[in-house]
Amino acid sequence: MKKYISRASSLLKKNVRKAKVFGIRNILIGLSALSIIFLAIILIWITTFKLPTLDEFRDRKTTESTKIYDRTGKVLLFDIFQEQKRTIIGFDAISPYIKQATLSIEDQDFYTHNGVKPTAFLRALFVNVTSLSYSQGGSTITQQVIKKTVLSGDKKATRKVKEWILAIRLEKILTKNEIFELYLNEIPYGGNYYGVEEASQAYFGKKALDVSIAEAAYLAALPQAPSFYSPYGKNKKALDERKDVVLKEMKQLGYISEEQYTNAREEVVVFLPKEDKGIKAPHFVMFVKEYLIKKYGEEVLENGGLRVTTTVNYDLQKKAEEIALKYALINKKAVKGKNDSFVVIDPKTGEILTMVGSRNYFDKEIDGQFNIATAKRQPGSTFKPFIYAESFNKGYTPETVLFNTETQFSTACPVDSMSSVPPCYSPKNYNSKYPGPVTLRDALASSMNVPAVKLLYLVGVQNAINLAKTMGVTSLGDANQYGLTLVLGGGEVSLLDMTSAYGVFANDGTRVPYAAILKIEDSKGNILEEHTPKSTQVLNPESARRVSSILSDNVARAPLFGSNSLVYFGGRDVAAKTGTTNNNKDGWLIGYTPSVVVGAWAGNNENTPMIGMSGTIIAPMWRALMDEAMKTVPSESFIDPVIEDSYDLKPILRGKWRGGISIFTSPTNTQQTTPPQVNPLIPINTASTEPLPYESTSETLSGGVHSILHWVNRNDPRGPVPTNPESDPQYKYWEYSVQKWAQANGY
Repeated sequence: MKKYISRASSLLKKNVRKAKVFGIRNILIGLSALSIIFLAIILIWITTFKLPTLDEFRDRKTTESTKIYDRTGKVLLFDIFQEQKRTIIGFDAISPYIKQATLSIEDQDFYTHNGVKPTAFLRALFVNVTSLSYSQGGSTITQQVIKKTVLSGDKKATRKVKEWILAIRLEKILTKNEIFELYLNEIPYGGNYYGVEEASQAYFGKKALDVSIAEAAYLAALPQAPSFYSPYGKNKKALDERKDVVLKEMKQLGYISEEQYTNAREEVVVFLPKEDKGIKAPHFVMFVKEYLIKKYGEEVLENGGLRVTTTVNYDLQKKAEEIALKYALINKKAVKGKNDSFVVIDPKTGEILTMVGSRNYFDKEIDGQFNIATAKRQPGSTFKPFIYAESFNKGYTPETVLFNTETQFSTACPVDSMSSVPPCYSPKNYNSKYPGPVTLRDALASSMNVPAVKLLYLVGVQNAINLAKTMGVTSLGDANQYGLTLVLGGGEVSLLDMTSAYGVFANDGTRVPYAAILKIEDSKGNILEEHTPKSTQVLNPESARRVSSILSDNVARAPLFGSNSLVYFGGRDVAAKTGTTNNNKDGWLIGYTPSVVVGAWAGNNENTPMIGMSGTIIAPMWRALMDEAMKTVPSESFIDPVIEDSYDLKPILRGKWRGGISIFTSPTNTQQTTPPQVNPLIPINTASTEPLPYESTSETLSGGVHSILHWVNRNDPRGPVPTNPESDPQYKYWEYSVQKWAQANGY
């Protein structure tokens, strides 16, 4: 019995093994069949690809370019790549240096591969994924020819497969030199320049056959990102670095010798000025284009057919350009100030209505393509309103009194030293006059320096910087970089940021970030993005109103501007602030109504000083544009600030400076004296317990003439009088100059 059972068991196992073998075999057969079917489908799919002829490569039509319009959507400011300038030349008409440089940086194995390099693709994929930079392309020159010609409008996921297959097929139709020739004639080199001959002529004024090694390296460096590496943009340093990489690769591959490499690196290559391409509002357009490239990429701009409606008012823009040219030429002759700039913004929407970056975008003399509106320059006294706004936030008032007396602010120097040789700091007023006690209203309206420095100390440098940043001045560092020089324009800011930040004053303390684009549509009319103003209350409305009240106070600013100056508009509310930097390198004027802000700058791009520059230089050009801008907006008035007329305020905060202890005389001749430790005391009517109205008493002050530090704690100006004011490190310095003035004037 056991024998039969064993034999049966053995037979069963044998059959199971056979079944497994047949099962695996069947699975393998099935998989093989599926693979064959899949490959057959792929092959059939591949046969549907159409490879254009050589003539079709050369005669192809470009896809839709991006068009940039003004705010009406009717005025075309710029058609990106609308005039693709290309000169087709033969392979022998191209310098060997260009070919070698291009191979070195784009495709070192071009003459040995069959059109694709899977290893290069995998390496680029690995670098991009691990670095998240997406900086590696991995495409051969043949693939790039396919991508730029046959597949330029193909956005499907299968494009890369098509690119590989068509690249292999192209290599079977054309020789390597013919493919390379196509590449060098088709590839974009920046702006409207397509092909190496056009680029050589545009950048160097030479034929492609005649360029130097260094020039060839620059040309080879451009195609990876033509707009980013543009020699006319702000990334020239990055272009120089990539050029050096090209030269290094050329040397390592044996194309050039060590001596040629050294000479080429040291060669100073001069690019010709950029040509006019019929562009309108050029600085503004390039500002918009830079944004579009960052967000959508260069390929979309070249081929995507975007329609961009911007914020610019082209009628106002044209007038601004005319005014900029007129007054820059006047200033050039009068004060050697060759350039100027304008920015106009709607403070309620943040929309940039005008941007003029120089007197003439195409002026070689002043490097006109450089946009001074977005460049960083010292703002001079135009920074002062931010300090005053912060003081109002903290509880100071426009009537607060500071002593405008020569003062040493450096605790490392003697109190009686009025030197500004480091480490000393004793700033001077523009008119070298020091009249003594002044209110914050008069100090700001007449742009007095000493009170402004004192006020910056009272509010704190970092607090002032923080407020300016929240209002839109984004380029400032921290307090350690500036100290008390900040209030006189020690930082570096752009006209665009400053004009936008002044919009907060105009807009009752509400910030709306600047915007250059109203709407972007794709080629089918789908809206990709649309501007919706986003407002944030960043400044106390009362503080904003106080600043606007002061800057539009024609009586208060008369000592500086005169009673009928260019910043006075009769029946309309217009606030304005001028600024001049050290050595007269920059002249500023920013003015506003509740509906529009106009910022103006005058000077030289190279930061050389003007001669005898004053506010009278910048004011005429600003006034000319302000007149035009005000025609485009409704007439609105500033909201008046609240006037504080209560004895709750200390005398020094109410404009009273002859002492900090009050003696009040009521209508019944009852005298009440404020105790020294409580200042001020609200006068009480002896017939009732109600406080006396502000105007119902006469006030006599005692306690002596002192600086504000004697009466207020700078961190809590409305709090108790300091019990030990001498502990403040600035106290003895301010007191010295105040007591000296008081004695000289009989107090």
